[in-house]
Amino acid sequence: MGSGPGKLLVTLYGIFTVGAASRSLVQLTTRFDEAPLAYVLSAIAALVYAFITLALVRGGEGARRAALACCCVELLGVLAVGTWTLLDPSAFPDATVWSDYGMGYLFIPVLLPVTGLLWLRGGRRAA
Repeated sequence: MGSGPGKLLVTLYGIFTVGAASRSLVQLTTRFDEAPLAYVLSAIAALVYAFITLALVRGGEGARRAALACCCVELLGVLAVGTWTLLDPSAFPDATVWSDYGMGYLFIPVLLPVTGLLWLRGGRRAA
């Protein structure tokens, strides 16, 4: 994580961990009945972000592989939820972090796993 791009990636994942976790915690505890699916999906996104953040900070080959796999899961989640929110908006009375491919977050949720995958694969070749 010594390089600039790696530090930026960890910082962004950390910010999204805190943002998604705090948002979903408030929503789950105060408004669960309004949009349970959206709020649970935001909590899942927070867990994915937290896992990737910890794996990137930990470093090592095993952590890199775990972060790589989790970035794949994250990308699939963003694409699935993003498509679902476009095809069936009524299923989501409130937005998730991954709604509309992260449009409410400047599309960072869809760009973050792609960037993570590219950086993690580049680090493997450099090692």
